[in-house]
Amino acid sequence: MNANKIIYYVATGIFTLVILFSAGMYFFNHEYIKSAFTSLGYPTYLIYPYATAKLIGLFAIWNPKFHIIKEWAYSAFFFAVTLAFFAHIMVGDGEQMAAVIAWVALVVSYIFSKKYKYY
Repeated sequence: MNANKIIYYVATGIFTLVILFSAGMYFFNHEYIKSAFTSLGYPTYLIYPYATAKLIGLFAIWNPKFHIIKEWAYSAFFFAVTLAFFAHIMVGDGEQMAAVIAWVALVVSYIFSKKYKYY
């Protein structure tokens, strides 16, 4: 197993764990997420669709058959994580570290998916 493949799988795995934790919170700790969305100024009706979109995006990233959809998923996650980081910074709640970890893992995963030729 070459280094590019290992780095790709580790980064994608870390990113997946962060997003699964996030989506899990959206589904199973709805009241906490509802208050967080309210404090960030987001409408709460987006919680379940957003969690579902995160899971679909992860499926697209891990599935080697979805070449174009995988690019769109990486792009959507890039913007979602970047905007999440700045939303947490703007309200000053100190919750931006998960977004930083997700952003770094996402960028590394994307770069090494090209080097590893996963698809």
